[in-house]
This record gives sequence, structure tokens and C-alpha cells, in this order.
Amino acid sequence: MHNVGAIFRTSDAFRVAKIYLCGITATPPHRDIRKTALGAEESVAWEYTKTTQEAIDQLKDCHVCALEQVEGSVPLREVKLPLDKTIVLIVGNEVDGVDENLLDYCNQVIEIPQFGTKHSFNVSVSTGITLWEIFNKINA
Repeated sequence: MHNVGAIFRTSDAFRVAKIYLCGITATPPHRDIRKTALGAEESVAWEYTKTTQEAIDQLKDCHVCALEQVEGSVPLREVKLPLDKTIVLIVGNEVDGVDENLLDYCNQVIEIPQFGTKHSFNVSVSTGITLWEIFNKINA
């Protein structure tokens, strides 16, 4: 729930239009989300869908990106984004990442290059890093 709250707060900072919370992801209102969101769960629109696929189906005209480490992924700094479409960013859960079956529905898969021994960030940190780069690319 703290990750969800942190993602809301970061999304508010970068003017994210909407967050889709899917599957087992916790949803507001909840005090543990509010603790890290600091009210951003009220300033950023959100919707719950039972599955991520359900959310993707609603966003057909968008440019869908997944944040995952897979063969063929594009390093974050090299990502080219269309300026005439809404950008959708799929982030996976803390342990398993993005469901492999969803990658076929994405226009591109983004990877944050990492150089340590763990090769993973906390999901809210990954989201923040990626939103910062996307924000800079579309506001350049």
C-alpha cells in the first residue's frame, strides 16, 4: 500500500491524468495509501479494473509501454514517444513484474539500465524514474 501511495504522489507531481489499479493492488481509501500519497489519491483520477488486460482494452488508442526487463526492451533514455497520443505506462507488481502475456499488447517495453548486483528497483522508485524521463521527453 505504501508503494501505491508513493505512485499516486509521484503521479501528481508529473501531472499524470489517471492511474488504473488492477488485480490485487490496494485501492483508496486506505490509511496506509494516504500515509505516503499525502492526499494525491484525491488529486489524481483513478479507476480499479479486475485485470490489467481490462484496463488495456479501454486504452486502445493510446501508446502503451510496459516497464520490464526483457529481451528487446528499449533503454529508458533511448525511448521515442509519440507526442500525438496518450502515453500509458504499465508497471508490474513488486515481485513478478509485468505479466509476460501483456507485453504483446504494448507498443514498446522500457527498461531502466541498472549496474548493481540486484537488477531491480522498488516499483514506486521505478515508476518515479520513468515518469521523470517521460515527462521530460514530452515537455522538451
